[in-house]
Amino acid sequence: MAKMVLEMQHITKTFPGVKALDDVSLQAYEGEILSIVGENGAGKSTLMKILSGSYSCDSYAGNILVEGKTMQFHNTRQSEEAGIAMIYQELNMHLDLSVAENIFLGGWKQFGNVIKWNKLYQAATEYLGQLQLDVEPTEILRNLNASKQQLVSIARALSHKPRILILDEPTASLTETESATLFQIMLNLKKQGYTCVLISHKLDEVFAYSDRIVVMRDGKVINNHNREEFDQSRIIAEMVGRKMDNLYPKCKVPVGEVVMEARDFSVPHPQNAKKKIVEDVSFTVRKGEILGIGGLVGAGRSELVNAVFGIIGKQSGAVMIDGREVQIRKPEDAIREGLALVTEDRKLDGFVGGMSIEENITLASLKAICRYGIINHKKEQLSARKYFDELKIKAADMTVHMETLSGGNQQKAVLSKWLMTKPRVLIMDEPTRGIDVGTKYEIYKIMVELARQGIAIIMISSELPELISMSDRIIVLSGGKVSGELQQEDASQEKVMELATRMVV
Repeated sequence: MAKMVLEMQHITKTFPGVKALDDVSLQAYEGEILSIVGENGAGKSTLMKILSGSYSCDSYAGNILVEGKTMQFHNTRQSEEAGIAMIYQELNMHLDLSVAENIFLGGWKQFGNVIKWNKLYQAATEYLGQLQLDVEPTEILRNLNASKQQLVSIARALSHKPRILILDEPTASLTETESATLFQIMLNLKKQGYTCVLISHKLDEVFAYSDRIVVMRDGKVINNHNREEFDQSRIIAEMVGRKMDNLYPKCKVPVGEVVMEARDFSVPHPQNAKKKIVEDVSFTVRKGEILGIGGLVGAGRSELVNAVFGIIGKQSGAVMIDGREVQIRKPEDAIREGLALVTEDRKLDGFVGGMSIEENITLASLKAICRYGIINHKKEQLSARKYFDELKIKAADMTVHMETLSGGNQQKAVLSKWLMTKPRVLIMDEPTRGIDVGTKYEIYKIMVELARQGIAIIMISSELPELISMSDRIIVLSGGKVSGELQQEDASQEKVMELATRMVV
């Protein structure tokens, strides 16, 4: 039997008015991939923050044993010294430093009081080689794509010589291909004796690569499954507390006339004005239709919809609403014409964290709740309450700040903001990224209901099962151009990937 390298015993953690963890115990063994799954708010991240030393040992009850020795972590450095490294979903690195500088960030002294750069670069190359990452140690981190930045963060973790790697949503911003590469590296690390603790909402990845799965709900461990016991429907039921027969509740909705058409859109590349990140792209979306847009990261999907919405400039292109050309130079123009955009990164540009749920929901509809430039707070409350209740946002009340909500409830509030504008075309860029399976299901049901009401929906998704299951029709971008179109009944993951990797001339 494999050696136990980690044991967490009877961990209980309380925040004001909330028991985040309730008598949680788990074990991890040498050379295994252990996945911890559960809805947002189940306690997964809190448990890992305790293990990584982000929460001091005097803030919770219970014990942590590493290789049989009781540990008390007051900070993250002590956890690292005990052989535990955490790789966060949001990269905790400096984009304007080199790859090598990031790998050894905080540990440069080992290379001399006056840094011996050749020695630092050589050491960095060894860790990059361990991950089969072919980048120069002198390369500025900002110049790398998301998957390579993620691998650099793993190299940085390995530089601390850990026994246990904690990975929090490591593939959230990666494509299917990039995710497969990352998991192959995790399997190689497993062979070398590393223990990987994985937190992920992507259940297909969890089932494909895990040796064991721990299910959490409401701050408690519900069950522990060995690989031979994996049963998707059972584990999902344990996560959400109810049986879910269909993860994707898409149903056929009568599709009407064309509501919006984008014609010949070209968008200049942000780093090279001579290049185009989107080139001559045209598409239509109809009343009640969910149009999926597929493609790899860098294919130009987000840039296309951002240009349509007036967030970024275009080189060429026209937007037609009901057959008439409309001028969209800024988001305000798009909103006026009945467009709404749920952006890819909700934390960056989807909501204002220091403002309340109520204020965020009404943020794009201030004219509707203002008189003579002054907000009518009663009208604000009534307007926000409608969507707060309809979308079942989980919070004590609407005065709670957005930054304190789970990812799924943040996304519901962002969606509420746009629904309040009464859109005819709703664009959703990665609508369920970083959201638990239960809330994903709720978002899908909302999308189907909106389509039933006649709203045209454009959905960008890097999750192929989601893209295929929820779309009536899919266009795929490759290198900034449309490489093909698929009807739902003809779509498969293989066909989408073939189009996503096809060179278009």
